[in-house]
Amino acid sequence: MKPVILDNIPFQPTPEAIQQVLDTKLGRRSADALEEFLEEGRGIAKPKAIYRLAFVDEKGEDYVEIEGKKFQSRILRQNLEDVHRVFFYVATCGQELNAWKKSQEDDLEEYYADAVNGMALDVARDYLITHLQKQYGLGQTSTMNPGSLEDWPLGEQRGVFALLGDTEKAIGVRLLDSLLMHPAKTISGIRYPSESSFASCQLCARANCPNRQALYDAEEYAQRFS
Repeated sequence: MKPVILDNIPFQPTPEAIQQVLDTKLGRRSADALEEFLEEGRGIAKPKAIYRLAFVDEKGEDYVEIEGKKFQSRILRQNLEDVHRVFFYVATCGQELNAWKKSQEDDLEEYYADAVNGMALDVARDYLITHLQKQYGLGQTSTMNPGSLEDWPLGEQRGVFALLGDTEKAIGVRLLDSLLMHPAKTISGIRYPSESSFASCQLCARANCPNRQALYDAEEYAQRFS
């Protein structure tokens, strides 16, 4: 299957939304100034996503082979036990917003712009998930992201990007030699049908993680790696 590009994603950040993200309150004058600032961001913002439907070729004890690419992960193998088709994806805030953030000369405005970039990424990810559910009649789905667990390290990014093709040309996302992505507010992963919800955070004991989406489950960790 060829990759599908989603590049017409609505994004209308408001002062109220950014205040909620930053967990702060602004006076009326500051809120008016932020609204003017966000108006500029709205005119620039072009969050995007790309995905590809792929089919599982083979499953081993601690790996899964998909469309000729081998992904080494015991947890991924367990999660795909009864799964035969998956969706590789990259979602991003977009090069446009990233460049806008870097152009800010005021530290506070750069801070706000970075928050807007993060909000755009969240919108792109949610739009992608909704699109997949509607387009393919999916029920509940879960996701795994390379680098989120020691069991599925960041090096697995190479396989994800190889299956998606030229992501830089398609949506402006480049995989760096460090295996990080540019723009920074970008995520990649694999989404798959799942009867029970799964988040990598459930198996990660890292304390004080700002991106935690689920509580660490020591019992599940023990069961998975027993």
